[in-house]
Amino acid sequence: MTVVGLDDTDSRERGMCTTYAAAALAESIRDAGGTVERLLLVRLNPAVKHKTRGNAALAVHTDLPAETAFGLAEDALDMAETDDPRTNPGAIVADCDPESVPPQVATFARETIRSIQDPVAATTLADVVGFARCQRGNGRGLVGALAAVGAWAALSDWTYEHIAYRERGRWGTERSVDAESVRAAAQEHYPAVWDTVDDASGYPVCVPRTPCPILYGIRGDDPAACRAVADAIDSEPVARRATFVTNQGTDVHLQDATLDAVTADSAYRVTGSVVEAPETREGGHVFVTLRGDGATLDCAAFEPTKGFRDRVRSLRAGDRVTVCGEVSDGTLKLEKFAVRDLVRTESVTPDCPDCGRSMKSAGRNQGYRCRDCGTSADGRVERPVERDLEHGWYEVPPVARRHIAKPLVRGGFDAPTHPSR
Repeated sequence: MTVVGLDDTDSRERGMCTTYAAAALAESIRDAGGTVERLLLVRLNPAVKHKTRGNAALAVHTDLPAETAFGLAEDALDMAETDDPRTNPGAIVADCDPESVPPQVATFARETIRSIQDPVAATTLADVVGFARCQRGNGRGLVGALAAVGAWAALSDWTYEHIAYRERGRWGTERSVDAESVRAAAQEHYPAVWDTVDDASGYPVCVPRTPCPILYGIRGDDPAACRAVADAIDSEPVARRATFVTNQGTDVHLQDATLDAVTADSAYRVTGSVVEAPETREGGHVFVTLRGDGATLDCAAFEPTKGFRDRVRSLRAGDRVTVCGEVSDGTLKLEKFAVRDLVRTESVTPDCPDCGRSMKSAGRNQGYRCRDCGTSADGRVERPVERDLEHGWYEVPPVARRHIAKPLVRGGFDAPTHPSR
């Protein structure tokens, strides 16, 4: 077997997409007499600042000889939007089975999903294990390419995405996709297929808004269901289709940590207690601070997370929660959170048992007294609090979900879930 890894062929302004380059490479491999066992779409660390949209790297698993595959990989890099100086594609070709890559390459893949990696480390490791490589520009894409080569051996939780591509002449123009057909198909195949439509806004999140070649991408746990949804969508002509095995929707980017151990440019799953009532700031962003492990951490639900912010606003001082998200500039960007313990009472001034009026302080350390009835109380009392939250997990809506974040509907969580559709 041969594994070909690709990364960084696209541009924020000019478009292109590395999934398209991988799909085209797969066709070239078939034309050359080889077979393609699978196409792998690997989402890397979402905190990388120079990423385009989803920070994806691609791998093609094939039986074509490595020497032949290398020449085709070089041709695939010619598709990259290198007129953008921030596009620096790379390709790595490994002459081995995808599950048998050297262990240090699998480790590199896991680390690239969870932290920032140096291109020099990628090129050095590729050379040490004897993988062929090629690049354009500074070759920063070799980091993702090597991670994509090692991902099959590194990871165990996989989902699927079926992608339809546009005709070349339509790239960069407004897409023609019938939203109602998307909604109907998504409803029929949910939850095997997820994050196709954002129910609250009605927006078909499977349709990108960038100038890339993708017409739509259907994600789920069942590849046949993903293709069935795609087949039911009314749209402009589809030029090419491909189904990818992917780590999207798996939360593999999250590291379990304590509050005092988080660092910038990585994503975490941490637990702490709410310090004070959440604060809504300019722009509609909601912030809440957690305390634990001798440290505090600010967490934010930004405006694009829409109704999820109301869940965050419902938190109270003393609530204990587990939060998930990327840490940047000292703030964790909330992707989901779990309510572990809720404050159910609050301390209030007692009411008079005779007249029902609120008592007044009788003086320092002297309790409370009703000025009308003369009745007294030793101190404040606990009163039940109605809470809008329940125990369990809450998540941002599909329109704000990161590619790699695991939707609650996929299951496997350690508490009840309240999925957002």
